[in-house]
Amino acid sequence: MTNSTIDRRQFLKLAGLGGAVFASGLPGFAHAQGAQDFYFVQLSDTHWGFEGEPNPDAKVTLEKAVASVNALSPAPDFIMFTGDLTHTTDDPAERRRRMGEFKEIIGALKVKDVRFIPGEHDASLDRGAAFKEFFGKTIYSFDYKGVHFVALDNVSDPAASLGQEQLDWLKADLAKQKPEARIVVFTHRPLFDLAPQWDWATRDGAKAVEIMMPYKNLTVFYGHIHQEHHQMTGHIAHHAAKSLIFPLPAPGSQPRRTPLAWNPQAPYSGLGFREIEIKAAYGAPEINELPVVKSA
Repeated sequence: MTNSTIDRRQFLKLAGLGGAVFASGLPGFAHAQGAQDFYFVQLSDTHWGFEGEPNPDAKVTLEKAVASVNALSPAPDFIMFTGDLTHTTDDPAERRRRMGEFKEIIGALKVKDVRFIPGEHDASLDRGAAFKEFFGKTIYSFDYKGVHFVALDNVSDPAASLGQEQLDWLKADLAKQKPEARIVVFTHRPLFDLAPQWDWATRDGAKAVEIMMPYKNLTVFYGHIHQEHHQMTGHIAHHAAKSLIFPLPAPGSQPRRTPLAWNPQAPYSGLGFREIEIKAAYGAPEINELPVVKSA
């Protein structure tokens, strides 16, 4: 992607010819009240604090991702990190140190509207206590240019559940929206049973999907599985993001979910982030997958 020589929207149109843009959701024709074109960036699974194989470049990968996002033109409206900001540690002091370092590194992002949800590496050992100290709430919603955004927490519970209290909150939050409202939901784990044997599921995720089902234009973006993946539950599209530290194998493709090996001939292969464009007219979000480092 040559951001300095081609407008991003022109690039999306050209890339669409080559299949680089994945469209989801229902086709539409109307404009949402107060809607405007905009785009945001999703980054996931940075695992700051991870060292060793399979990423010998782990100490600078996040910085390179920040530089790549800063090079986008025009800049995104906001940025969302969908969990596992840091790599797990049993030491509460080390956990906070890693979160502080992560926050310092991403402080170099030019876009200052940056939002977060936790991953299990951030939150499962202390039920999100340290995460909340550094990044705020783990469950929240907000509205932006005609779209309603919802952030869920399916990691602070070590049993990988949302819990009834959060499900009740979700139902009450969505009840304020019309059935045709455009809604984007962020989670870390998938809400459907992708590979339960690999912890790629949410124990009560089906209940959340049932709550979402009445809404015709709802899309879910998540992380956790360290690869691009697209799946439908009814009319609801679920899109997994690549990791910024190491890729994982396809769901259930081997006995264990061991990371894929680093390829010296193609460093950063399988790693990346995405930009998601929302049009003022109802319809599918346009997804553009981007590498951490552009090829020469």
